[in-house]
Amino acid sequence: MELLMSSKESRNSTSRETKAFIMLRGAMVMISFRESLFDAANRAGMTPNEFCLQAAAEKLRASGRQFAGVFAPGDTDTHSGGAN
Repeated sequence: MELLMSSKESRNSTSRETKAFIMLRGAMVMISFRESLFDAANRAGMTPNEFCLQAAAEKLRASGRQFAGVFAPGDTDTHSGGAN
């Protein structure tokens, strides 16, 4: 009897990408933006850095860029219930 893997398991087993550090430096922003960013990140259960990286990924996807994911392969795949 053949076992079927979910599409996410299948992607993870075939992915050969490794994780990499991204070193971001601080930036000066308006305090109202900072407060909004920290509030939105907190509500999403993420750090502000994770929230910003996820937003960058969404913009890159919208512009047609292709990549395996942000934090894990497939986590930006909106068709399988991944993060938006």
